[in-house]
Amino acid sequence: MSRIGRKPILIPKGVQVAVNDSEVEVQGPKGKLGLRVHGLCRVQVADGSILVTRQGEHRAAKALHGLTRALVANMVRGVTEGFEKRLEIVGIGYRVQLTGRNLTFSLGYSHPIVFPLPEGIQAEVDKQTTIVLRGVDKHLVGQTAAQIRALRRPDPYKGKGIRYANEVVRRKVGKAGAK
Repeated sequence: MSRIGRKPILIPKGVQVAVNDSEVEVQGPKGKLGLRVHGLCRVQVADGSILVTRQGEHRAAKALHGLTRALVANMVRGVTEGFEKRLEIVGIGYRVQLTGRNLTFSLGYSHPIVFPLPEGIQAEVDKQTTIVLRGVDKHLVGQTAAQIRALRRPDPYKGKGIRYANEVVRRKVGKAGAK
């Protein structure tokens, strides 16, 4: 059996888990999330914990066993603690502004870029160069951060662009012929 898939998920206080056939709904203090489980896996709630089991010993069932357990565990963590991604903007004149549900970027292009925030994501801007994204859905928070980073990826020569807070940009050496 999968080592990850075998581990039970403890249900914290204030969290309700409902399982209907292949649908799992988790509701907590921060929000509500749902997941459709593949037919090769089964989710059961027993004794204050969630157990994920698989139906069969073939390769696809083994792969989905650990995945399903990880997705359900992330749902439980999301509705209790939430998820957060931090982005930094590096470069002279590069900045961001939060106006309502839109982020407006000045990234060295001839026009400002308006990025509408998806439903379920909250953003916070500090000093016009730091963005903090928060939400209950781990996938949505990560996907939104990746889309924002893709607006101006970090440049390997000067280091300018949008990067994750803990990201290390490997710098390249410029041309050797210039004296």
